[in-house]
Amino acid sequence: MELRQRALEVLCLCDPFEKAAIAIEMHARSAHYAIAPQATLQAPATALPGHPARPELRSHTEMARRSPASPQGRVILMHAIAHIEFNAINLALDAIWRYDNMPDAYYLDWLQVAGEEGKHFLMIRDWLLAQGHDYGDFPAHQGQWTMCEKTAHDITARMALVPRTMEARGLDATPQIQAKLRQVGTPEALAAVEVLDVILREEVGHVAIGNHWYRWLCKLHKLDPQSHYTALALTYEAPRLRPPFNIQARAAAGFTPEELAWLEQQ
Repeated sequence: MELRQRALEVLCLCDPFEKAAIAIEMHARSAHYAIAPQATLQAPATALPGHPARPELRSHTEMARRSPASPQGRVILMHAIAHIEFNAINLALDAIWRYDNMPDAYYLDWLQVAGEEGKHFLMIRDWLLAQGHDYGDFPAHQGQWTMCEKTAHDITARMALVPRTMEARGLDATPQIQAKLRQVGTPEALAAVEVLDVILREEVGHVAIGNHWYRWLCKLHKLDPQSHYTALALTYEAPRLRPPFNIQARAAAGFTPEELAWLEQQ
């Protein structure tokens, strides 16, 4: 089976649990896929990505703040993170099928991301089920996928503004969320902390993959990574990055000392 075509097929699936399970299986069987980097694939007539009827999708400006102080607030918070992880499966699959003429390692890297994001999504779903809820019970927003659509024609912009920007924000936010959950201290709150531990550790690797391929593309096209990133963030109206920053996690994900210094000056 050819990997890029299969990634497009799975991206079109609407059942989020089936999509997550198949992404995990694809990663486990990565050695069994052929890769056709030169193939130009056509998107289906239906809108991408495939997504379920629930949750209701709203603008991020319509979303209420999610405090973990109450049981309901914790469920809504973890549901929001589940939606981020579901979108992250879609983003990884899209990175595989959409862009041609990349090294095989590029496609295998994003297959790893898709599989791990599938695992994260199902871990949070299990936590939600233990609280008497499920994915789809609360509204969600599509901020991540909006940036995916904006950068569909430019792989360098995609690598710069999705893993290095949108997903890197999760490295900054997760420790703060965990600290609040630890303050709550209930068994279900501490179980959520453990789930987020796994996610944070593996998201460092996902951001590192974005950093690697962004720099690879910049070198290929003789672009300065920092100045080009600044230009891309302005062109595509990327979200403004706000402190506090998780400097340790960002350094582990491959951000250079110069990039980290620039970030803190913003």
